[in-house]
Amino acid sequence: MNSGDAWVEGPSGERYWGRFGAAGLLVLDRYRGVLLQHRAEWSHHGGTWGLPGGARHEGESAVDGALREAAEEADVPPGALQLLFTSVLDLGFWSYTTVVVAATAPFEPHIVDVESIELRWVPVGEVTSLPLHPGFGAAWPELRARIASLSD
Repeated sequence: MNSGDAWVEGPSGERYWGRFGAAGLLVLDRYRGVLLQHRAEWSHHGGTWGLPGGARHEGESAVDGALREAAEEADVPPGALQLLFTSVLDLGFWSYTTVVVAATAPFEPHIVDVESIELRWVPVGEVTSLPLHPGFGAAWPELRARIASLSD
């Protein structure tokens, strides 16, 4: 597989990371909340909070890409997760998929690369108290509603 690590330029000059799109992993632990990543200052929208994730490889599914990226960035064990749903932002020339999973066994994330300042379990009701990555911040209300509907 070819790496997708490159910028894609949109029709108005905006830039998005990932030649083949990107994906992030939203891990939900019913006792601790959601796993968030405090992004390194040098990264795109550095200093904000978002999801472990990144560029997909050529031919890689969004789910596989999100799992790979979360393992590379936060040591998230794929065997301790159950897929709940995906949510796709499709701009036509680029897409981002949020892969939402439930933790089926407790685990502690660990920073394993330079892309994170901190990893933290954040209660669902406290997510918006953090300075969120703009894309994640825009998606969070719908994601939160879908997560809440799972427990109904």
